[in-house]
Amino acid sequence: MSRPVSRVLALLELLQTGGVRTVAELADRLDVGERTVRRYVDHLVDLDIPVESVRGRYGGYRLAPGHRMPPLMLTDDEALAVLLGLVAGRRTGLTSAAGTAGETAAAKVRRVLPKRLRHRMDAVLGSVTFTSAPTESAAPEAAVLLPIADAVRHHRPVSVRYTGGRDGGGAGERTLYPYGLVAHAGRWYVTGRDLSVGAERTFRLDRVADARILPGSFEPPPGPDPAERVLTTLATAPYRHEVTVRVRGAAGEVRARLPRGVAVVAEEPSRGGAEPWCRVEMRAERLDWLPGVLAGVDRPFVVERPDELRGLVEDLARRLLDAARATPPRD
Repeated sequence: MSRPVSRVLALLELLQTGGVRTVAELADRLDVGERTVRRYVDHLVDLDIPVESVRGRYGGYRLAPGHRMPPLMLTDDEALAVLLGLVAGRRTGLTSAAGTAGETAAAKVRRVLPKRLRHRMDAVLGSVTFTSAPTESAAPEAAVLLPIADAVRHHRPVSVRYTGGRDGGGAGERTLYPYGLVAHAGRWYVTGRDLSVGAERTFRLDRVADARILPGSFEPPPGPDPAERVLTTLATAPYRHEVTVRVRGAAGEVRARLPRGVAVVAEEPSRGGAEPWCRVEMRAERLDWLPGVLAGVDRPFVVERPDELRGLVEDLARRLLDAARATPPRD
């Protein structure tokens, strides 16, 4: 929060304690000059907050008798929706031009939330990672997201009731050491160690029916951050087609030109200072979208498997060549 806004809110808090506050006292408490205090009072008046000026030897400022700021009556789900919308917009760049406004709006909402809910919102905002701009989302229930976020932040185990995917695999009660929350491509995930199977797992929150924090604590292991864990899990999940392509270029350059969560990129050793090649592994239910992705990488590539993908690349190349040679129709 910017300092002027935080001090205006601090001034409001001082006035809400009741009585008349002298300009000198307010200036001392806010660590600003007396002229600045008067400017802050004008800000409050512009917001329709009835601040009265009291003249005389013991004069100063006070709130109008009987006035109190109304409480912000939000349910857990409503508060979560407001704060996540503000934070997601800022972190993904959608509101970069109005970043300060987003921060101050979030601070104002947070300030008037009940203490219990404020701490739970802080746990969510301090735990979640956004991998991309938000899309239409399968939003999790607050009753699921809030306890999991609290468990992530305080390194506590959590029990979840997981409904599994279309085939019902993995359904049932699970005990997790949650490492982090990740919002990716319109879905929410929790990644951590599944004590039920003794291995790291990633779970979609929209498939979690219930979450409950358990006694105890754990220490998250070193290694990739939660976002990288989730993206790697998504890129290596079983699909109908297993695709392997070799692309010429450094790993960072190749990875930046591929959709996140789709590919695993490993740079191969180069010889004699030549430009390196990368081995790219992907899994997909359909292949028809991959030729366009590979063309967009704009680097030499060789399809190793499957043979069907080679044919689709050839088809795209012919269509592009035909389009380049075509004569525009005459009016």
